Amino acid sequence: MIRSRCEVLSVRRTGVYHSLTLVAPDIADRARPGQFVEIAVPPGRTFMLNRPFSIHQASRRGGFAGTLEIVLDAVGPGTAWLAEVEQHQWLDVIGPLGRSFQYPKGLRSCLLVGGGYGAAPLHFLAEELRSHDKDVSMIVGARSHERVFKPIEGKRLASVFAITTEDGSLGDEGRVTDVLETMVARTQAEVVYACGPNPMLRAVAEFSAALGLPCQVAVEEMMACGMGVCWTCAVPVVSADGSSWWNVRACVEGPVFNGARVWWDRWLGEREHQPEPEIPFETSEDGAVAPHDVAEVNR
Repeated sequence: MIRSRCEVLSVRRTGVYHSLTLVAPDIADRARPGQFVEIAVPPGRTFMLNRPFSIHQASRRGGFAGTLEIVLDAVGPGTAWLAEVEQHQWLDVIGPLGRSFQYPKGLRSCLLVGGGYGAAPLHFLAEELRSHDKDVSMIVGARSHERVFKPIEGKRLASVFAITTEDGSLGDEGRVTDVLETMVARTQAEVVYACGPNPMLRAVAEFSAALGLPCQVAVEEMMACGMGVCWTCAVPVVSADGSSWWNVRACVEGPVFNGARVWWDRWLGEREHQPEPEIPFETSEDGAVAPHDVAEVNR
């Protein structure tokens, strides 16, 4: 974890969202897909709490080496302030934080599912999976076409790409879960990754569990401190045998979890519990996805 003053390199609009590229070489060098950063809004603490943002891209090479990109939706005073920052301003940034997505051992076909700008970290993940010789397919969905996150770039990253919108303004009408079964069959998916609204994550995780597919989810929680102190981001997880449960922190033990170990009933409301699949990547006792050997992850 690094605390850094970072210069804003660029500010762009991506549909209805805002994209900020920050000069943050130390953070970018350590960042992994699924991790996040905390940003003070604004520096000087007009607002009490930092805001967490998933890492969309981390450039370690080429013309933009040492940069970090985040995406935000201006929905409150903090994010509204960030949406108005200008090039060459400086931001207080802490990161990279949390556990990242892990790459499957012995499996090749990966299906990535994203909702709204929750799809942002999946682009980073797709590039890393491809560099590990994995086949990547992707579903992205949103309420309407202007909220579909970077569909052209997603199509470039995925061998098979599907779009859904609830109003039918782009791609198939409906939600990502409406095309999930078709995409799993079409791509022969062996592992599922998901990032987006928590109800969507629940549906994807339970669908995957019913088919015996391993599933990693990056949950959305208000991570006030980002370092495990405040416990405002507690997520209930169950033991591997289902005999016990406990709360863990999304900012430290997550935000990436084994979808079959999250106790969705307790966290988001009652519904029938689905069986847990066999998991070909390592999991820790807290239900999060445990880190692989460094050589395996970075080979």
